[in-house]
Amino acid sequence: MIQIHCPYCGETLPELEFTYAGEAHIVRPEFPSEQTDEEWAAFLFIRDNVKGPHFERWRHAHGCGRFFNAVRNTITDRFYITYKAGEPRPDLAKLLEDSK
Repeated sequence: MIQIHCPYCGETLPELEFTYAGEAHIVRPEFPSEQTDEEWAAFLFIRDNVKGPHFERWRHAHGCGRFFNAVRNTITDRFYITYKAGEPRPDLAKLLEDSK
């Protein structure tokens, strides 16, 4: 079973405690009403389908209820790091080097 660390609670718990919430670091357009239909559709539906390390959003659904970000390898399901929402994206090259 996959274990996920909540950066808010400080606990590492089974995946069943958490809910996947999509790709992380997606920025909403400042003026959505100025977007074309194609631009708005791309914002809503088009996401990277990364093979390997991927920046994701998760929610501690059965705990504190807060959203946080994680870097997870989509091939192995290994979590490299979890970090609080709003914190900057970690340096992926450094994470991968440190995890060796």
